[in-house]
This record gives sequence, structure tokens and C-alpha cells, in this order.
Amino acid sequence: MVHIWRGLDEVPGDFGPAAVTVGNFDGVHRGHQQVLAQLSRTARESGSKTVAVTFDPHPAQVHRPDTAPDLIMGIEDRISVLLAYGLDAVLVLHYTLEFAQQSAEEFVKNVFVDGLRASAVVVGHDVRFGRGNSGDLGTMEELGRKYGFDVVVVEEFTEADSAQHAEHTASAPEAAEDEDDGAQRRCSSTWVREALDRGDVHTAAEILGRPHAMHGEVVHGASRGRALGFPTANLAHDSIGHIPADGIYAGWLVDAAGTRWPAAISVGSNPTFAGVARQVEAHVLDRPDEAPDDFDLYGQNVVVEFVERLRGMVAYRGPEALIEQMKVDVDQARRILVGAKPGA
Repeated sequence: MVHIWRGLDEVPGDFGPAAVTVGNFDGVHRGHQQVLAQLSRTARESGSKTVAVTFDPHPAQVHRPDTAPDLIMGIEDRISVLLAYGLDAVLVLHYTLEFAQQSAEEFVKNVFVDGLRASAVVVGHDVRFGRGNSGDLGTMEELGRKYGFDVVVVEEFTEADSAQHAEHTASAPEAAEDEDDGAQRRCSSTWVREALDRGDVHTAAEILGRPHAMHGEVVHGASRGRALGFPTANLAHDSIGHIPADGIYAGWLVDAAGTRWPAAISVGSNPTFAGVARQVEAHVLDRPDEAPDDFDLYGQNVVVEFVERLRGMVAYRGPEALIEQMKVDVDQARRILVGAKPGA
């Protein structure tokens, strides 16, 4: 049985011993996956349960709300992906300015020692924790000796590792959360966001180990796509997931029943028409029936996965030129997706 705890008060008093890791895990990219793989190995060796500790909201949204980056995924998706790696539990801690005032030792004692009865803590070299990020790897090792848990350090997962992995497998592990540190850049949430911001969903997928996705409700739009012969499923503006750069993409739409449909996806304001707000919309290829009532996605919560960028946004002279380009986009998307493994 797997557990999702929304606070330390929900952890059973008899839970443990536990092998624990901690992080924001935005995107659960290959670096994070490497930590999770080591967590599982450590737990098997010690006969412990596996727990990932994460935070909601993201600390950056609390400390610097005006400049915090858009998240790659929402908390529910983060929990779901973490549990897909075979964890026994995910502990979500509500992050506040008051919570952030705990010293490094208070955090470790409250969460790892008293809360989860940790036998081991698995971290990367760059781990930081406690008030003002005052705790580092040396602090964690010192506290491990004091409170009786092992500290297992995971090597960084770099772009070279990611490229090698992409050649041999569609999914894998990894271990970091931030920037470049020299010759080889390590896998990080920052790098994923940078790739998405320039529309490079292929690189984002290599770092993530899967296509980047957005989740949202299908809402009514202006019906321009339907009038042009390319009806689209428009995602609500409060949809979850980092929006890639404007452009046209090949990808997948997963409906509420779990059926995957190949799709041509538009991100942007459609400059051919004036006054159109920025939106994400997906045209399902090879629909089962062109009758609107026979393929109604309105009100459904769907997933849109981005596989490859086809082009940027262009303002065309009129609807006719746009229709011709849309035909080209659909054909190109179909060619790309025919050889693509859905969800990989």
C-alpha cells in the first residue's frame, strides 16, 4: 500500500524505519530519478520503507512570488510521478515563511528523525536545507552521526549521461536541481524550463525522460479552428504545466478515458486573427468521426504531451493561406507521431 501524507501529523506512529530523500522534485527529471533509484537500492539493503519528502507550494513561490519560475508540473502530477518509481510514501510539507525558519537541525530532527524514523537519507552533493539554506552535505552527515542515520550521496546526472540514456532507453534515473557547473551540464528543473521557453520540447523530454505535458479542462473557444476545418480542444487558462514557447507542435492528447490521440498542438495567440488571447489548443488527427457531437471533449480534463516543435507562430495574409499551412502542419505531425512511442 502506498501513502500520500499532507503533513507530519498524518504519518502513522509505527511507520519506519525509512530511507528518505527530500527535494522540490519539479518535473521529476532524470536527476531526480537517479536519486529515487538509489533510494530504492538503499531501502532494499536495509529493509526500510521508501519516502520522498517534497514541498507545496514551491519555496520560490513563498520567498519570491513575483519572480518565481512557472512550475513544470503541479503537485498532484508530481506526487503521481514520484509514486510511479515504486515509493512507499510521499510526504508533502506545507511550505510557509514560518516553516522556513527552522534551523537545519530542527528540520532534520522534526521530519527525518521524529517524523519518519529515518535509517538513511539519500541526497545529492548540493543538498541545502534549514533556515537560509544553512545546512549542506557536511551538516547532513554530522546530523546523521548524531541521530543514527546513514547519509548516501548520489552522483550528478549530466547531459552526457542523458544523451547516452536516450540512445538506450526511453526512461531512466538522475540527481540534481539546478544549474550548469562546467563542462557537462547537470540535469535540472531550470534547464527543462529554459528548453521549454525556447520551444525545444525534444531537449526537455530528454532531460525529463518523457514528453513534457500540460493538464487542463477543455473549454469553448472562438471556434475558428472548426470553421477552418481543424477543430481544436482548447485548454482552460488555468491549466497546469509550463507553457512552451509559441508555435506549432506534434504531440498527443490523452482524453478523460485514457485514450491517446495524435495531435497537432498550437501554442500562442494566432497572429492571423486580431484580438486572440494566448492559448494552448490541440487538433486531434484522424478523429474517429468528424461530427462534433460524436467526439466531444468539452468539460473533460485532458493531458496534452509535446513531442516535437514544427514551427514558430506566423501571421498569414488570410484564412486560405492559414488553411494550406495547417494541412502541412497536420501531415508533418502525423509523420512524426507514426514512428513515436506514445508517452515516451
